[in-house]
Amino acid sequence: MNLHLDFIEDKIEFFEDHDLKNLEKKINNQIEVNKGILLSVHSVSNQMHVDDSGRPYHAAVVHFKIKK
Repeated sequence: MNLHLDFIEDKIEFFEDHDLKNLEKKINNQIEVNKGILLSVHSVSNQMHVDDSGRPYHAAVVHFKIKK
């Protein structure tokens, strides 16, 4: 019996929230989850804009890569 494992090498995830602290919590939680599948943060990009009601809106993209 042959067992062949394929590892996820790259993963990009998107996060959004009106509150920056909540956005940071979401990202940190996902970092911990991805450590379990041997992925670490490669880069983070974020943006903020104001929605129609005047509330700030934060979005982030996190690129995870396999640990070497």
